[in-house]
Amino acid sequence: MALKSGDSFDRIFLADNRFQAEGYREGFDEGTRLGMLEGRTHGASHGARVCAEVSFYYGFALTWKSLLDNKMDAKSRKHLKCVDGLMSMIQTFPYDNPQAEGLLENMQKIRTKFRQVCSVMSVPTDFSDYTRGSSQMSF
Repeated sequence: MALKSGDSFDRIFLADNRFQAEGYREGFDEGTRLGMLEGRTHGASHGARVCAEVSFYYGFALTWKSLLDNKMDAKSRKHLKCVDGLMSMIQTFPYDNPQAEGLLENMQKIRTKFRQVCSVMSVPTDFSDYTRGSSQMSF
């Protein structure tokens, strides 16, 4: 079966289209795979930072709660009420559902409540000197 010259040209032209489509499909698949990998890595990193921040606030609140529990003056009761409010917000934070509605708003409310507690108790809110040392630790 002999090919006509037009058929040869059509095969060459169609081969170019076919190679372009295959290249696009392979590039798209590779980009999707790498995007998923990068997204997973970014999500894990961001989630770890959020959990570390919430854990810091919880440790702060737990420490102050234990210090204020035995004091009965009006000022300490006011401080304890603020600390209890912060602990309540932290305990209802959706740790296990990163797609929870209002997650970012809840995190912002916790940060705001933390600043309020620090203001009421006259405690500085800048703890960078204390948290910086932990990043230099290695096991």
